[in-house]
Amino acid sequence: MNTETIKEKLEQALALDECIVKGENGTFQVIAVSAAFADMSRVKKQQAIYEPLTEEIASNAIHALSIKALTPDEWQKQKHFI
Repeated sequence: MNTETIKEKLEQALALDECIVKGENGTFQVIAVSAAFADMSRVKKQQAIYEPLTEEIASNAIHALSIKALTPDEWQKQKHFI
């Protein structure tokens, strides 16, 4: 599993303004930005990111996933610190 494959899966499944994926060896960090996250709880945001990656998580191709799911406004405020 590589970062480009994860990014492609997320971009195909979700309407993302931005998607950044870092990591290797089954441990990845995702920053996903979408206006669709505005009315979602933190748990719902994470579930939205996990869903397209279910097979990879189940097969242990991804065994650790750190998620930041942000609205465009949140991203503008935080991107300088990431």
